[in-house]
Amino acid sequence: MPGPTDSDGGLRAAPRSDREKGFDKEAFPLLPLRLDTWGPWVFVNADAGADPLESVLGELPSLIARSGLDPNQLQFRHRKQWARSANWKAMLENYLECYHCPTQHPGFSAIIDVDPDTYSLQPHEWFLSQIGPVRRAALDGTTKREIAYDPHGPLAQSQYHFLWPNFTISINPGLPNLSIDVWNPEGPGRTRGFSEQYFGADVPEDFAREMMAFDDQVAAEDDALTDSVQLGMRGGMPAQGRFLVESEQLVIRFQRMVLSALS
Repeated sequence: MPGPTDSDGGLRAAPRSDREKGFDKEAFPLLPLRLDTWGPWVFVNADAGADPLESVLGELPSLIARSGLDPNQLQFRHRKQWARSANWKAMLENYLECYHCPTQHPGFSAIIDVDPDTYSLQPHEWFLSQIGPVRRAALDGTTKREIAYDPHGPLAQSQYHFLWPNFTISINPGLPNLSIDVWNPEGPGRTRGFSEQYFGADVPEDFAREMMAFDDQVAAEDDALTDSVQLGMRGGMPAQGRFLVESEQLVIRFQRMVLSALS
């Protein structure tokens, strides 16, 4: 049975080790883990020889900075656990395409311009991004749809980023806000994870509540879609499928990332 360790993981003592010839405490430390930080988050990697987080993030921090948001200035507001009856890959594929947004997310599409000529899809080596501007009609009050929150503020665009393998970042137009999700597979037909909401220090509580309700509504609409997709997959795979190569390019890239990891 292992004994207590010191602050750097070295073994301090082991019962009856003094009765063992040639027992070297320094030969039995805790296994090392690689640790990196970015903004308010801590990333841990069990592979001590893995590339540093900075090389995996690539241009992601600078993309987020261009939105006008500094993750280091964000404050944690809320966390919740969730579980869904769908495969994690099906859920992330849904996250990575927005051509379903105009019909399936009317409230979302009333605030964010999801037109394919303005809604940008950007594949990178280890992350995949979607960037869309706030609708002018949502700002000037001419939209014909009721909007869920006031999108006026320093953030004039939405940003949705997937960081391989299971971390997503969502930024909506308006006052400083950011949410993350971590998606953990729990068997072939179930996914469990958690969401966290962050806001700028001066963001009023009313705005935060409206933003969290907005995110919850979009998530509920997506859950209905992915639950349905999962039911379809249980029914058997069709002989041949077809991607929309332009609108689903990030989904294609994600599947290639999965294939590369498995092979």
